[in-house]
Amino acid sequence: METGIKDCARPVEASALMELLPTRPRLLALGEPTHGEETLLDLRNTLFQQLVEQEGYRTIALESDCLKALTVDAYVTSGEGSLDDVMERGFSHGWGSSQANRELVRWMREFNVDRPAVEQVRFAGMDGPLEITGVESPRQALASLHAYLAAHIDEDLLPCTADALDGLLGADARWTDQAAMMDPSQSIGRTQEAHELRLLADDLTALLETQAPHLAAVSSPAGRDRAHLYGRTAVGLLRYHSWMADTSSVRMARLLATRDGMMAGNLLALAARGPVLVHAHNSHLQRDKSAMSMWGHPKVEWWSAGALVSAHLGDEYAHLATALGTMRHQGVDAPPADTVEGVLHALPGAHFVIGSARLTAAARAVPVVPRVSPYFGYAPLDPSHLPRIDGIVYVKDVPHG
Repeated sequence: METGIKDCARPVEASALMELLPTRPRLLALGEPTHGEETLLDLRNTLFQQLVEQEGYRTIALESDCLKALTVDAYVTSGEGSLDDVMERGFSHGWGSSQANRELVRWMREFNVDRPAVEQVRFAGMDGPLEITGVESPRQALASLHAYLAAHIDEDLLPCTADALDGLLGADARWTDQAAMMDPSQSIGRTQEAHELRLLADDLTALLETQAPHLAAVSSPAGRDRAHLYGRTAVGLLRYHSWMADTSSVRMARLLATRDGMMAGNLLALAARGPVLVHAHNSHLQRDKSAMSMWGHPKVEWWSAGALVSAHLGDEYAHLATALGTMRHQGVDAPPADTVEGVLHALPGAHFVIGSARLTAAARAVPVVPRVSPYFGYAPLDPSHLPRIDGIVYVKDVPHG
C-alpha cells in the first residue's frame, strides 16, 4: 500500500494543508486522537501562527468552555488580567495547565499589541460549560443575556425580572450535583422551575432576533455576538439538564448529541465572522457518526459537531485528522503494518501531512484493518472514515512530556 503515496507526503505547514483543499475553508478543523499531549499542541500552535500570517485566519477555537474562554479572549485582545490568572480561570477540562496552551495565549497577546481590532487574533471555546462528570448551572448565561437585553430594550418587553430569574435558578449546587450524571433522579432538569426557565430562555433568545434592528443600532457587534453566545449556552444547558433527568434508553445518546449540537452552534457563529482554526478531538470534528461505550451503557451513536457544521458549510468545512504512531508512555507501540497508521509509519519523516484521497484508493487496493489501542484515551483512525476526511496529519512518535 505504500506504493504511490510516499511522494504525496508533505511537511506539516499551512501551505501544504491548503494545497490539499479546493479552497480556503471558513472552518478548518484539526482533530487530535488523544488529549493532553504537548507535542500535538505545539504542532497546532505552529500551524495556527502560519495560518494567521499566511492565510488570513484570525480565530482559534479549542475544545474548552465557551464562557470561560471569554476571559482568554479579553486578555489576548486588550491585555485584561494577567497571564497566570487567565490560564487558571479561562480554560475548562484542566487545559489551563498545558505549557503549549500557555504559549498559544502568550503569542496571541504579543501578536495583538498595537494592532487595530479588525486585525487582531481572537480566542474562543467551542464546548459548552460541561465536564464528563457533570454540567454547570445556567445562571451565568441566563443572567448575562437578561442584563444585556435589559440595558438595550424597553423593560415591558422582557419576559421576567432579574430577581424572578434568580429565584427560579435557586442555589447553583442544585444544578452542579455530579451525582446526577449517574442517577437521573438527582437532576433538577425536569422540575417546574427548570421548565419555566426553558420557556424564559426561549423568550429571551427570541428577543435577540425580533429586536435585531434596534440592537444593531444601540450596541456593538461584539456585544451582540456575546449576547447570542449567552443565549445559545442558556438554551443548550437547560436542554442538557433536562436530558440529565431522563430515564429512557436514549438518555446518554441525547446528552452527547446535545453537547455536540452546542459545539456546532458555537463554531457556526465563529465561522460567520471569518476563517477559524478549530482544534478538538477527532470524534467531535469527523463527518461520520461518533460512537461511544462507557459506564456500562451499550454503544451509543450521535452526529458530531463536525458532521453538523459540514452539513451547513459544505466545502467551506475541512477536517484534517491527526494520527500517531507511538506513544510509549501510554503503552502505544509501533502500529501494525496492516493499519492506516502502520502504512504511514513506514514513510520517512517525523511528521507530515497527506491527502486522504490517495490513501483511500490505496486502502481499497490493499485492505487495512482498524488499529486496536491498549490505551483508552487514544482513538486510532477508522479506515472506513478515510473518504470523508480531507487529510491526515501524521506524527510518528509522541514522547512523554
